Amino acid sequence: MGGDDCDGPPPLKRMKLSISATKSIPVEASPVYPTGLAPMARDLPSSDGETLGCKGQIRKLEFVRIITQALFSLGFQKTANVLEEESGVSLQSPVITQFRNEIMGGKFDESVSTLRKVAPLEPETLKSASFLILQQKFLELLDSGDTLAALKTLRTELSPLQINTQRVHELATWVICPSKEELKEKAEWEGAGLDSRARLLEELQELLPPSVMIPEKRLEHLVDQALTVQREACIFHNSLDNALCLYSDHRCGRDKIPTKTLQVLSAHEDEVWFLQFSHDGKYLASASKDLSAIIWEVVRDDYVRVKYTLKGHTKAVSFVAWSPDDTMLLTCGNEEVVKLWDVQSGECKHTFNKQNSNFSSCAWFPDGKRFVSGGTDKCIYIWDLEGKEIDVWKGARMPRINDIAITRDGTHLVSICGDKDIRIYNMELKVERVIEEEKPITSLSVSKDGRYLLVNLVSQEIHLWDIFEDDKTSKPFKYKGHRQERYVIRSCFGGSDQAFILSGSEDSQVYLWHRGNGELLEVLPGHAGTVNCVSWNPVNPHMFASASDDHTIRIWGLSKSPPRSKGSCSSNGGVDHLVNGGTRELMEKLRPF
Repeated sequence: MGGDDCDGPPPLKRMKLSISATKSIPVEASPVYPTGLAPMARDLPSSDGETLGCKGQIRKLEFVRIITQALFSLGFQKTANVLEEESGVSLQSPVITQFRNEIMGGKFDESVSTLRKVAPLEPETLKSASFLILQQKFLELLDSGDTLAALKTLRTELSPLQINTQRVHELATWVICPSKEELKEKAEWEGAGLDSRARLLEELQELLPPSVMIPEKRLEHLVDQALTVQREACIFHNSLDNALCLYSDHRCGRDKIPTKTLQVLSAHEDEVWFLQFSHDGKYLASASKDLSAIIWEVVRDDYVRVKYTLKGHTKAVSFVAWSPDDTMLLTCGNEEVVKLWDVQSGECKHTFNKQNSNFSSCAWFPDGKRFVSGGTDKCIYIWDLEGKEIDVWKGARMPRINDIAITRDGTHLVSICGDKDIRIYNMELKVERVIEEEKPITSLSVSKDGRYLLVNLVSQEIHLWDIFEDDKTSKPFKYKGHRQERYVIRSCFGGSDQAFILSGSEDSQVYLWHRGNGELLEVLPGHAGTVNCVSWNPVNPHMFASASDDHTIRIWGLSKSPPRSKGSCSSNGGVDHLVNGGTRELMEKLRPF
């Protein structure tokens, strides 16, 4: 990973975010379908006189047919048959029923012939569908041990189609498979029988026009689409339950967003620079200028307590990173060493150091056996957990590494280099993409799906970039309103489907935007100093935490949660229970008359 040396004055604080099937059915009988397998449709007319709905957009014929399909799919065969009889609308024509029964009965030559009678098809579509059917025939012949017949199908039926040549060559190599099990594994195939034939029908449904075959589970798909539109239009959607009610239009209130301080944690003795929830949401780790890191345990949705205080750094601790399985924690001193801790015991397992190296950031590989570290020495090191240096990326053109992350699938390494460069390195293809920002960048955060990158800039903007979009003319989506001019401020994704963007701010408040439209939804007061970092619980969308220069961490939850009594006690592990804005209220009460 090369690049120009673009060193510049760093921000004042260095921190790191781091199918069961049935027997064939006679053509004249009403079909009985395997559970989960959508039946096929007869050709639909291009228009139908009778329509439904207030806008007349729904053709009654099509509506009845997809309801019938849904009933068959759900296993209500008798009800579906009654609907066909009462409505006079058959789900599928006799030729489609014949075609389906031939596939399920293993009559592949007949089904290819019937396919030509189904409806006028584009030549390429007809070839592709025939290829799928003959491929099933080839595999079943191999599975039965009839190699000569399989080779004949390959040479005289599949190859003459002159499509998918690479696949034909691949099929040819399977002729020498020593066992049925190896054949199934290589072909990713269930074996001869009803299950694989049902799967073939599903593939044919995707290939053929919907007017010939209704796509599988069409009614479910339409309902899913409608609910998705409603959910995406609901800017406050933040639910633990993925299922939405069908009886009314979906709409969430503002009370679904965590806006109330439920706890104030005061175990740190100095500014808190970084914090991050574990992947399972059971722990929270924080890093402070007081040279320590703390592992907090989430004992209830709105209550956390100290589990371990981690000491041993000789400089301020500016970063923590949870291992993929949450059993280990890395801590970074501010341009110092990296320490590895056992989460269950609180024991330091190893200290990673390099002469003349000042680490400020690190990130785990998905295997949990390696991690990378970066810092001011313009090198990126790859370590194993025993302290062995596996690899190092360095060179005259390597810039200072201010922040670093690895996507969860391990395919991309993202780093903030120098002041204004975002470098996205594809570790599979060994290629690098460089995004140049106009203003200095202080931190980065990667979305759970590994596709999007969030960066904070000292220009009082947060930019959202698509990691996979390699268009040099593309522009970031921007979030504005918070204050950031001097310090390292960190933001994060959060809430259901990571639909929100959360950030700290130099004005002592927490800012919350809707990720999709950029609307600023909440500005949350409470802290008495710069809010340096925020972290949203990845399991509980109703909980996030914020860290501040006022030496405290705030735990935020839903406003309807019952408030805890004010005050603190010696056994609470550095926890003060205050309502939102409680710190300032307390200061006002202590002010002399």
